[in-house]
Amino acid sequence: SDGSIRLHQMTSEYPLMQWNDSTNGQPVIALQWALTRPAVFFVLDASSNVYIWDLLENDLLPVAKQTVPSESVVTMALLGEPEKTNGLLGIALAKESGQIDIQYVKKKWALP
Repeated sequence: SDGSIRLHQMTSEYPLMQWNDSTNGQPVIALQWALTRPAVFFVLDASSNVYIWDLLENDLLPVAKQTVPSESVVTMALLGEPEKTNGLLGIALAKESGQIDIQYVKKKWALP
C-alpha cells in the first residue's frame, strides 16, 4: 500500500532486496515477472503508471515508466510464450470502463 516492493527467496522470511517508495508512494496494484526474460518485472500502481524493472540493467530503479492516459487501469496481465525465443511479450491493461488495451513490450525487455 505504500509503494514498496520486496524481493524474497523462498527459504527466508527476510527480503533479498527492498525498494521503498518505488512508485512515489502510490499503492502497488499488480506486479508480474516477465514470461520471457527472468530478470524483468512489471509494476502497476494506483495512478495507472506501469514501471518496468530490469534487474540486470539497474537494480536500484525502474528502467522505464509509462503512464496510461485518460482513465484508470485496474489490473494488468502479461502475455507471452516463454518456450519461444521470438521476443514477443505483451501487456494487457484492464481499464475501469471494461476496455482492454494490449501493448507489446520492446524486445530489449522481452528477449531471453
